Amino acid sequence: MLASVYRSNKKDEMYLYLVKKDDFSCVPEPLLKAFGQPQFAMQLNLAKRDKLSRVNINDVKQHLEQEGYFLQMPPVIHSNQAKLK
Repeated sequence: MLASVYRSNKKDEMYLYLVKKDDFSCVPEPLLKAFGQPQFAMQLNLAKRDKLSRVNINDVKQHLEQEGYFLQMPPVIHSNQAKLK
């Protein structure tokens, strides 16, 4: 399974995975608007991978099969104050 990966120009470290390169027809309009102008980052062959660095590969595959896209949110950054409590 191939996935085309796009980075958001509005939010750092937010990525959109698509089944078909440059076909955003399956992505809801409000999500595209919030995502901003997609910038092509890479194409991944998910069939040849066991894992991805920040997301569960099985979740990605499931969303791609069922919805045609997967949205990877930026990582949550914990503040120093939270560590002090």
